Amino acid sequence: MQILVAGATGKTGRRLMRALSAKGHTPIALVRESSDTSVLPGGAKTRLGDLTDLQPDVCDGCDAVIFAAGSGGDTSRELTNKVDRDGAKRLVDIAAKSGASRFVMLSSVGADNPQQGGDMEHYLQAKHDADEYLKSSGMTYAILRPVALTDEDASGNILFGDDVDVQAKAARGDVAAALADAVDSADWAGQTRLMQSA
Repeated sequence: MQILVAGATGKTGRRLMRALSAKGHTPIALVRESSDTSVLPGGAKTRLGDLTDLQPDVCDGCDAVIFAAGSGGDTSRELTNKVDRDGAKRLVDIAAKSGASRFVMLSSVGADNPQQGGDMEHYLQAKHDADEYLKSSGMTYAILRPVALTDEDASGNILFGDDVDVQAKAARGDVAAALADAVDSADWAGQTRLMQSA
């Protein structure tokens, strides 16, 4: 499969690019002109695009799309909305029109109920809105909601669902592996899953 990856140069995205390649897919990194593409695997394909101003042909030729981007909890409300909410929703629309077979969303623990106050509330609300938009899009989707991320590589020990401790940690390597599975596994179709590294 040819898979467009938004957020490919991020700490999770670069691991995801390697995980997809290892599974025999052809990942295509969505990058801006200012992106540091040196962090991508050698020979990685790239496609120019900005989540705040996506062009209608950005998903052309792609079998699936993975949104692994995130402005993080420290950015302004305006940028959070532009990237995590509006950028994600626009990418869903373009993916659907292009005929992509699946859209995988990297979300966050707490995005199911963002009305909890605190520094992350606005970020979680943006993630929540993007998740709900994807669910209602008619596309085959998968949504992954990891707990707090660490910069560790994959442990291979991943826990999903109701047994997840929301105070636990999730290695970015494990998140990348889960996203790579979600893009083509029938078990993931229409699923929203919490995850942690066990």
